[in-house]
Amino acid sequence: MARHRTAPAASAAPQSLPAHLQHLNLNAAGIDIGSTAHFVAVPPDRDPQPVRQFATFTADLHRLADWLSSCGVDTVVMESTAVYWIPVFELLDERGFKVLLVNARHVKNVSGRKSDVLDCQWLQQLHTYGLLSGAFRPADEIVVLRSYLRQRAMLVQGAAMHIQHMQKALQQMNVLLHQVVADITGTTGLKIIHALLAGERDPQVLAALRDYRCKHSAEVIAQGLQGTYRVEHLFALQQAVTLYETYQAQIVACDRQIAQYLATFSSVAPSPCPTPAKPRQRTGNPFQFDAHAELYRLTGVDLTRINGIDAVTALTVLGEIGTDMSRWKSVKHFTSWLGLCPGTKISGGRVLGTKSKPTANRAAAALRLAATSLYRSRSALGAYLRRMTARLGKPQAVTATAHKLARLVYSMLTHGTEYVDAGQDYYEQQHKERVVRNLTRRAKELGFVLVSDSPETAVT
Repeated sequence: MARHRTAPAASAAPQSLPAHLQHLNLNAAGIDIGSTAHFVAVPPDRDPQPVRQFATFTADLHRLADWLSSCGVDTVVMESTAVYWIPVFELLDERGFKVLLVNARHVKNVSGRKSDVLDCQWLQQLHTYGLLSGAFRPADEIVVLRSYLRQRAMLVQGAAMHIQHMQKALQQMNVLLHQVVADITGTTGLKIIHALLAGERDPQVLAALRDYRCKHSAEVIAQGLQGTYRVEHLFALQQAVTLYETYQAQIVACDRQIAQYLATFSSVAPSPCPTPAKPRQRTGNPFQFDAHAELYRLTGVDLTRINGIDAVTALTVLGEIGTDMSRWKSVKHFTSWLGLCPGTKISGGRVLGTKSKPTANRAAAALRLAATSLYRSRSALGAYLRRMTARLGKPQAVTATAHKLARLVYSMLTHGTEYVDAGQDYYEQQHKERVVRNLTRRAKELGFVLVSDSPETAVT
């Protein structure tokens, strides 16, 4: 039986990549950041050795930049590995390269990674096809301000730690100063502590140091100052007080540096700073300069008019996001970047979860802290927080209120509008009318008529 040979199949025409996978960044390079060495990859046709290793010394970083320039590279991508990327990023940015800082989690989620490909080569390949997007990084002048503000926050945290050490030493001596004085680091508290360290033990003499604004009387304060003054606990108290005062001195120096740097910013506000709408509650660590006036000069709006946001919170948020809101396409992108919007975990049209994504964003943390302070506020935002707390619980209510604060900040910085609080009564009335409209519509769908007990407010 004769067998017929089949004709060889015609060679398939070479398939071109889709338009969205064409080479977008032909002059791209990738850098694998390390603590002692950086691995750099350039396009294979640019150098006989397209992957090289450079040490982390400054001279080696300059050699890295020179090699990238000789290879015709104009854009570089790297991962945000600890703080090791900062010197490389800043040097390449000064040399005129377009540098993208990407999230390692986003790179990991891109499928197609081969085990025999170095990290720097994989980054270079993805960036060539335009599959990576850079993380947000504010302008250089905001980066400097952010560094100062983060340093100040670290000092405040260190001072708080030594306040706890002071409380521990006092408690071990059974000196219950924290029960009779609202703040042991206030005027009365520090006077009494310094007198204790100076050798005074008479409770009546110590209580006579109280400030006239203290809630408790001298007799009550004296009862809390009867303790067992052991030498080892007094020594611990002395060291805690010394360290606390050292941190306070450094905070003052940091505030002085922040004020000097803010003076170099160009003014945006055409008119002088308006007086605050109402006096704000004094925070535990206020700035040692007029931060309210500086904020208005830089932004042209008064962010402290928003209930819950004081000068410290507003300047902290601006230090993280800057004043240019065009970096985000819309307010939804802004709140999503902050991690304050609900999640979209949906499968098959069914909502599986709406929990917001975990984030370490410092601006979001500041807004959450501002939202927490609104529990007793008689403002519209305070009423919203209390209603959300009854409906969702405290953690989710704080996030929802912080989301609303973020939208207000975005609107004011984008459009230059002023915030006017409608008040708690107006908010509750609006909520009541909205509930009544929904009940009326639902009753009509079911064939009923909604009637109010009050004749003047009858609903049909």
